Order: sequence, then C-alpha cells, then structure tokens
Amino acid sequence: MSVSVIIPAFNEEKYLGEKLKSVQQALELLPKVAGVLAEIIVVDNISTDLTVEVALSFGAHVVNETKHNIASVRNAGARFAKHDILVFIDADTLVPPGLLFSINQLMADSTCFGGAVDTDFRTAKPVLKIYFQLWRMAGKLTGMAQGATQFCRKGVFSSLSGYDESLFMGEDIDFYWRLKDFAKRQNGSVCFIEELKVIPSARRFEQWPLWRTLVCTHPLYIFPLRRREWAWRGWYKSIPR
Repeated sequence: MSVSVIIPAFNEEKYLGEKLKSVQQALELLPKVAGVLAEIIVVDNISTDLTVEVALSFGAHVVNETKHNIASVRNAGARFAKHDILVFIDADTLVPPGLLFSINQLMADSTCFGGAVDTDFRTAKPVLKIYFQLWRMAGKLTGMAQGATQFCRKGVFSSLSGYDESLFMGEDIDFYWRLKDFAKRQNGSVCFIEELKVIPSARRFEQWPLWRTLVCTHPLYIFPLRRREWAWRGWYKSIPR
C-alpha cells in the first residue's frame, strides 16, 4: 500500500514548516515493509512568500495551481499523485504521529473507500470554543466531515471526478457526502477517525470579528453562495497571519 499526502498552500510560509514536520513524523510510523511507499505533495496556489522554498526544503514535491479555488488546488495534487491512497491535509493543520498509520490500517480493508478525521480547533476565546464544539455536534448529526484531513482511494477519487471545482466553499462536505453515497452503492464503507484528531489553525476566526465568523460559516450563507466566487474573495485572498 502506498500513500500520497496532498497539501494545498497559499502563502503558508509561516505555518508550513511545522505542518510538514508533523507529516514527516507520521510517515515515519508507517510499516517499514516492501510496498509501503509515501510522498508529500505541496500544491502552491500562486504564493508570493517563501511557501515553495519551505516545501522544497522538506523534500516535498511542488505542484502549481493558479486558480484560487480549493477544490481545483486539491485536484491538481491528486492528478500528480503516484500512490494508491490520497490523504488531503490543509497547510495549517497539524496531524498526530499515529494518524497515517491508522489510515494505512483502515485502508488495508478493501471495503473502506476513504474517510475523514475529527478536528480539534484550539483557541483561547471562550465563545469560539463553544462555537467549534457546536460545529462538531452538527457534523455528527448531519454526517458532515470537514476537509482539514480527508482520505480516499485514488480509483474512487477518479470515479467521483474529485472535488467539485464549481464550488468555492463547502467542497469538502460535498465530497464526503458523495464518497459516502458511492461507497454505499458499491457495498463499501467510509471510515471516520475519532480517536485521533487533527489540529486546524483557528487564526482566521480569532482575527475576524465574531459576526463575520457566524455569517461566513452559516449554512444559510454558504449554501446559496457556494458557487459564487465573489462571495469568497476575502476567504481566498486575505490569508490571516
């Protein structure tokens, strides 16, 4: 079994190094047997800082994608990937050491088509702590899974035509729902990892006023505007620092 870790990145010079260290530590725990191969792919989304240089310094492959659309960026990495299992991890998300080993074990079962990993947003702001917990509860009730870390068999990913590039927001939830539906129709399964959690950065929400967080993450805003590029310009082109 072999793994391609795909990391979309736009001006992530400050966070990417720590992230790549956590991924490398996780890769070191994969079984040291014949047939277990791994690669790290950083998809650069026209960064103007040292994102590419940081990626190369860690031995990652660098792929370029010019369109500011996270679905397009992830798909560009998937097209370049050489291995059987695709693992998509956001550039500002830290992974626990045992995560890729756990994914490798789950995917050893041919009936598991892919899945996602639970998140642990960390913030000192009490209101955001409560809000993040409400997100997790809503996700469990509705079967949603955020894209901070998702994984899938490459063949299944191709059958689903990857992430929907007409979506500028919610593409991760859309993909997870389509993955679950496809697996069900093929008598397969989707695995959600709860015992290990990834840690996405809460920097965007810590820097935004609360009203903006509540509006931009609300389904009543996301759903009707998810295909409207203008509605998400601030999300894509103004990366918090």
